Amino acid sequence: MRHDGQPASGTVELTVTWLRVHGRLFASGWRRGATYRAAALGGLVANATFGLLKASILTAAVRAAGGELGGYDQAAILAYAWLTQALLGSVNLFGRSDLADRMKDGSIAIDLLRPVDVQTASTAQEVGRALFSLLPRGVPLVVLGALFGGLRLPTDPAQLALGVISVVLAVVLSSLLVYLVAASGFWTVETRGLQVFYMIVSGFLAGLFVPVTLFPDWLLTLAWSTPFPPLLQVPVDVLSGRVTGTAALALVGLQVGWLAVIYAIGALMTRAGRRRLEVQGG
Repeated sequence: MRHDGQPASGTVELTVTWLRVHGRLFASGWRRGATYRAAALGGLVANATFGLLKASILTAAVRAAGGELGGYDQAAILAYAWLTQALLGSVNLFGRSDLADRMKDGSIAIDLLRPVDVQTASTAQEVGRALFSLLPRGVPLVVLGALFGGLRLPTDPAQLALGVISVVLAVVLSSLLVYLVAASGFWTVETRGLQVFYMIVSGFLAGLFVPVTLFPDWLLTLAWSTPFPPLLQVPVDVLSGRVTGTAALALVGLQVGWLAVIYAIGALMTRAGRRRLEVQGG
């Protein structure tokens, strides 16, 4: 018995039910990702092409700087170039989601009537789709980078495991952030402008184009005060072994902290948006 007199088995049953429902939603997102095979192949070709270009340009910049640039030597910059491209298909930096369309056409009202939280349900589906994308796009790019692009990953199993955890946290965090963009539709209805703004800002501050360590001090401080570096810069640095030990654990802890903050903001927006939608719909 719990201290309030309620059986603990009820809480366990609710937890099991929650996990089962969201596991099915995750699986549906995974299956949906597996449906668009031609798109996955096209994304792989595009990411591989830009990976080669990025690796060539950044390697030349490191050599021109005397072998080290912003804390990156040639091996680290090659890992950065290939891993950012490998994660691009799974970490949502584009701000697009199906939820935004349901906001616009009003079908979100049906989602709100279901006995499942809209935020966690949509996030579970998005994470399922995103993690599947690692198979046809992320993993092949890592293999290509290792075979032809000079990519080298650490051999320490603990470091690799922490890197994988960091990648999963980045995928979940990006899904929660995109939910915020979609949830703004409770008030704006049309969210395409905000999606474009999110795409520009998130890609730049996440370190998609160049590592954030190359930013001037004021911009570097600004970047690290946002949740965007944990989307790409952090998982790439941890997975590549550029950051190790307690420093790597601190970066993963930063991801967990931002995940909790963004989830809380999304929950507040959902609650306020639900009231807003009821007013609009009578």
